[in-house]
Formats: sequence, structure tokens, C-alpha cells
Amino acid sequence: MRTNSLWFLALSMLVGIGAGAGAIALGQLARGTQRLLFGLAQGEHLSAASQIEPWRLVALPAGGALLGLVLWFLRRRKAVDIVEANALHGGRIPARDTATVVGTTLLSNSFGASVGLEAAYAQAGGGLASLLGQKVKLRRGDLRTLMAAGAGAAVSAAFGAPLTGAFYAFEVVLGAYSPAMVAPVMLAALAAAVLARGLGMTPYVIAAGGMHPIGTADYILYGVLGVLCAGLGIVLMRLVSLVEHAVHRSKLPMHWAPLVGGLLLVPLAMISPQALSGGHGALNLNLMAEVTIAGLALTILLKMLASAISLGFGFRGGLFFASLFLGSLVGRLYQVMLAQVPGLHVLAPDDATVVGMAALAVAVVGGPMTMSLLVLEVTHDFSITGVALAATLIASTVARSTFGYNFSTWRLHLRGETLRSGRDVGWMRALTAVQMMRRDVPQIPAYSSVSAFRERFPLGSTTRVVLLDVKGRYAGIVETAAAWSPEVEPVAEIGSLARLPQAKLSPEMGIGEVLEMFDSVAADDLAVVDREGNVIGLITERHARRRYAEELERSQRELYGEA
Repeated sequence: MRTNSLWFLALSMLVGIGAGAGAIALGQLARGTQRLLFGLAQGEHLSAASQIEPWRLVALPAGGALLGLVLWFLRRRKAVDIVEANALHGGRIPARDTATVVGTTLLSNSFGASVGLEAAYAQAGGGLASLLGQKVKLRRGDLRTLMAAGAGAAVSAAFGAPLTGAFYAFEVVLGAYSPAMVAPVMLAALAAAVLARGLGMTPYVIAAGGMHPIGTADYILYGVLGVLCAGLGIVLMRLVSLVEHAVHRSKLPMHWAPLVGGLLLVPLAMISPQALSGGHGALNLNLMAEVTIAGLALTILLKMLASAISLGFGFRGGLFFASLFLGSLVGRLYQVMLAQVPGLHVLAPDDATVVGMAALAVAVVGGPMTMSLLVLEVTHDFSITGVALAATLIASTVARSTFGYNFSTWRLHLRGETLRSGRDVGWMRALTAVQMMRRDVPQIPAYSSVSAFRERFPLGSTTRVVLLDVKGRYAGIVETAAAWSPEVEPVAEIGSLARLPQAKLSPEMGIGEVLEMFDSVAADDLAVVDREGNVIGLITERHARRRYAEELERSQRELYGEA
């Protein structure tokens, strides 16, 4: 499988089938649990329920309590998700992390929390692919591709949309395209979608009213909608982090937080069940129903609060479908408000709904092509897909230029990571200063005289020497040529010629940080110093840049499937 592309394609198809089956099973299990807990009819979605008996809402805090027990048992261990695994770990996801993310997300959604199952779908598919790839000892680049194919296949099965699943893998999980990735990722997504349809799963379809003529005015107005959706997406991500920060700063034990969050969700659910779960049923419900500005605004507020409370208080899941649902509401609200302006171009309600859906989802999840193709596959309308693509590109540009993250990378940023996408930067962190340094470093006490230095280090013996203070710790670097300058008095302390006494490298620094340090201090050489201040090595800028170029070339060969 490492040398034959046909075997790798067969493995990708197998992963697609497994990921698709996993997504279907998770979806059926969650919906079955919701029907049991909330008294729903067969085929009825929780968010589309006209009314839920108040006593059944006890499932929300009960689910929170059960989740809290699970989190206490796990001791708040941070699990690696698919984006982090692809960016930092070469596509490797521990089985325990996959089980943790899938299990806690399934539990949260099944008990009605305002989170989607898409995170569980993608993690299950990606985790399965990662384990299988590690078993057959795939190379780093192939393992990343296979893991992304599994995640995309799961999304493909969930929506019955193979193009959406494939581009989810490219844009969100991998963060890049290459010719070598297209065939395995597309094959896995197609296999999952075919399996879902073969098992009788109906593809997710938005009940659009029909195709409408699209003109210049539509593009302009939908471009403005893209900007508004970008702003609301940023507000939603900030709101989640603010609630989470407030919970962490409180004296509330973290394993009790989901229970409290479940209690806070009860009044929101009593006002409108649309605040619960992912929002699959409610999306079509609002598209077909007569709506008012006040009603739409209230639903948007309730859903944002419910999502922020759910995630902030410890329920697990993502904002994939929640952002689609919110975007549909924003698009419809935008259309209704514009219709009140006399003489202004009138937008079609169903078009505004799907464009808003895609634009807000791009701001939160990322992937302009992913969301545009989702519009195409759920509406079968090419004309509105072009407008959706324009709006998503605008929303993506505004969100990334002003905020810089999607929801996945924003959560990683709050944990101290600096990832902006799923692009492979793990090799840069693996190539550390301690691996690149030379250990035979010429050293001399900084209090030595220049004449003593000259006796020990004649011209031509070395280009630079590291200085040590009275405690044997790093005190700077001196160039041999500078010490031999006729203008320097032989009786002077060599420490007076020290350069860069504060500029030093830590052993664990990655190549990216090392190169940034060289650029910031404009040095040719830097010492590697441990936590006690002892010099353990030396790195030259020339050597660091050469190693960076070598590793970059290797990673590019893996990315494009070259030998």
C-alpha cells in the first residue's frame, strides 16, 4: 500500500465504507435516544418539535450530570481532534481520543444539548482511518490523506453529499489540495454516500421553492449578507469562549458544569425547542413557515445562547450544523427586512436562506468550497450555488482577516496552540533546536582577558566562542575576529565584546521558532541553553535554514505523492 496507488485506493474505499457505516449508526443512535427521552414521533427532529412536555426537559440536566461523571472519570484529559492530529501529529489519533470525542459528543447531542453530531461523525471516520493506516504502517503523508478521507466520508454519509464530504476533507481537515489526495478522498466520500443511500438513508435536502433568476443586484445584496454573517460568526465564537472562560473562573467544579448548563438550557427550550440539538429539523421548518422579524430574531438569540451555554458549560460537540441553522435564520431575517424597504430589489426567501446558511457556516467552520457544494447538493440549484460561492468567499475573507480562526482552530488557540488550519506543521515542531545543534561548542569565562582568549583561540581556529559567567552560565557570544582586532586592549575582559547576552534558544524550540529568533536578532549564531542557563549547543543560521529547506522538500514530496 505504500508503493501501489491502486492498493491505497482500495484502502480508501474500505475506510469510506467504515466511516459511512459509523456515521449512520451514530445518527440513528442519537435520534433514537432523543425520541425516547423527549417523546418524539418517528422521523421527527427534536429542534422541529412543536412542543415538548416540560417534565421531559429534565433530560437536559440529567444528560449533563451523566456527562460530568464521564468527564470526572477521564480527569479532563484533552483529546486530540482531527484538525490537531493532521496538523501536528501526522494523522495519528489515539483510539482513546477517538472514543472520548465520539462518546461525549454522542451523549451531549442525544440528551438535547445545542451541539451537532458532525464532530462525532468526522472524529469517528478519521479515527478509524488513522488506526487502520497505522496498522499498515503508512507514511506520514499517506496517513494524513487517509485520515482526512475518513473524516470527509463520514460527513458525506451524514448529508448524502459526496462533494461536500470530499471538500470538507480538503479544506477543513487537510488545509490543502494536491493531485495525490483527490482520488483517495473522493473515492472514500463516494463509497460512504453510496452506502448511506443503499441503506435507505435519505440525502439531506432543503425544500427550496425553485430556481430564481439571479442578477447583479442579487450578488451585491448577498455580498453584504456575507459580511454580516462573518461578523455574527465571530460573535458566536467569542460568545462561546466568554462563557467557557466565565465557567473556568468560577468555583464550580468542572464535572458539575454540564449539569448546571443543562439546567440553564431548560428555560430556553421551553421558549422554543429550536434551541436544542443541531437544528436539522428546524432549518426546513423556518423555510416553509410564515415568519416575522421578531420571531426570527428571537430564535437566533435563543440558538446562540443555547450553543454558547452548551459548549461553555462542558457539553461536547461542534457548531457545524448549528452554524448552518443560524445562517439560514440570518438569511431569512435579512430577506424579510429588505422586503420592508420600498423599491429595493426583492430576494427570494429560499435563496436568502441557503446563502445565509453557507456564509455563516464558512465563518465558523471554514471551507468556502465545502459550503458552496453543500448548497449545490442539497438544493440541486446551480444558479444559487454561484451566489453562495461569492458570499462564502466574502465571509471567509472577512472572518479570517479580522479574526484569523475558525471554531476548531480558535479552540486550539485558547489551549495555547497557534494553528490556523489543518496544514502539516508537525514536522516543524518535531525538528527542534536540540536536534540541529552542534555540541562541541568552544567556551571561555567572560571574565578572562583578551590576551588569554587569543592564546587559547588563535585566528582561524574557530569563528565564534561562547562566553560563560562566574556560575558557568551563558553570558553571550564573541567573534574571534573581533577579539583579535588591534583596537582591543589585551588586558580588557573578553566579556566586554559579548554579543547577544539575552538572545538564546531553548532545546525544545521548533525550527519555525528558531528561524524567527534568527530574524529578530539578526544573528549568524545562537546558543542553545537549558533551563538552568547551561550551554548545551550552538546553531548557525545557515545550518538551520538548510535543514528547514530539506524537511520542507521532503514534506512536499509526501504531499504530492512523489518518490
